[in-house]
Amino acid sequence: MSALTVRQIRRRFLVLHGLRWLPTGLLIPVFILLMQERGLTLTQIGLAVAAQGVVVLALELPTGGFADALGRRPVLVVASVIGLASLALLVVADSFALLAAVWALQGVFRALDSGPLESWYVDSTLAVDPDAAYETGLGQGGTVLGLSIAAGALLSGGLVALGPLGPLSALTLPVVAAVGLQAVALVGLLTLMVERRPANGPGAVRASVRNAPRMVGEAFGLLRRSRVLLALVAVELFWGFGMVTFESLLPVRLAEVIGDADRAAALLGPASTVAWLASAGGAALTPLLIRWLGAAPGAALLRIVQGVTVVGMALLAGPVGVLIAFFACYAVHGASNPLHMGLLHRQVDGPYRTSVISVNSMVALPAGALGGVLLGLIGDRAGVSTAMLVGAVALAVAAPLYLPAWRADRAAGSVATDQAGRAGSTPSTDRAEGGPTADQSGRAGSGPSADQAKRTEVSGNMPV
Repeated sequence: MSALTVRQIRRRFLVLHGLRWLPTGLLIPVFILLMQERGLTLTQIGLAVAAQGVVVLALELPTGGFADALGRRPVLVVASVIGLASLALLVVADSFALLAAVWALQGVFRALDSGPLESWYVDSTLAVDPDAAYETGLGQGGTVLGLSIAAGALLSGGLVALGPLGPLSALTLPVVAAVGLQAVALVGLLTLMVERRPANGPGAVRASVRNAPRMVGEAFGLLRRSRVLLALVAVELFWGFGMVTFESLLPVRLAEVIGDADRAAALLGPASTVAWLASAGGAALTPLLIRWLGAAPGAALLRIVQGVTVVGMALLAGPVGVLIAFFACYAVHGASNPLHMGLLHRQVDGPYRTSVISVNSMVALPAGALGGVLLGLIGDRAGVSTAMLVGAVALAVAAPLYLPAWRADRAAGSVATDQAGRAGSTPSTDRAEGGPTADQSGRAGSGPSADQAKRTEVSGNMPV
């Protein structure tokens, strides 16, 4: 990695991030409608998708520890192969059992995939420049994610509009295209991701398997020692539950207001494109939100605003009103994720970074599975609008969980100001005792950064 500059690392991260999410963009507009076309109810779809959450719950932490111990690249390669297999199975999945198998494989894929690429980017960047502002890359990653899913959704809508192709229905065509793009993503991963692995060879694999539980245990130790980290992870419980409203229920709601599933699917292609462009725009605003509000207050406010947008999707009449609320929801979503992940990364050092991200993902996906089952059941029995309102409440009530991070930011700022004042008040003493020069004193007088203060807090050396 030393041969790459910070800019090159960021560029490779963004390319790989875009390739990772492009197939997802093809699936988002059509998945629920495709399963309904194949005869499954919302409850059955929710139960099948719940298989992903169960598998992630079992594998998320071991795979995160494994990635930290062995290396991020081999874990991502295995994840990509499994993701490719799950998409290939989805092409022919026409029963509850096959759909559950698809999502079980997706659970393995997500457990392996969540965290290693982002951790590789952050740690590789810090290895080149310890003072690099990696949040810039995370924000750009959110923008790339939005653009990639937007492009995939646009392609999905175009494929649906082309109609059936031989034995493939119109709603199946985007799935076939997603299989091809997943193969491209695998090739990109093998080509672009360069890593100085902590270990190599069969013996290293065995050692990594043995070390993974220790890495997981120490990641949980960080949670026990930091209320900030614990609260940030808890946000994912509500976020994962509530995201079902705009990821899974919106297509059903749109079909309801239009009155025709095929027309809704064709419209969802360009609509999803606009939504993910809005998400990209929201992610691009992350630096401004940090400057105006601060990361934690901005993230808290966005949780409430996102709940309001879901209420709009549930209650506004006609497709135009529903889609406007949908676009606003995704703009908020794009801005929220970089803020949340930036706060999370500030709580942990490199050796356990993927494990902590895995903890974060571990609670999000099972919560999403629970949301899929419960909100699907509510949608079948009380209507999709009622289910969306329940999800909106879940999104909004997570806002207070950002308070510990906000207090930690303020405390870190106070410490920095106090130390700067003390350092600046006794320059002659520093020089007399062989301390730093005037230039060094100016830098030392700035005190610890927020990053350093939070990492000290996590290590247990600072009272929480």
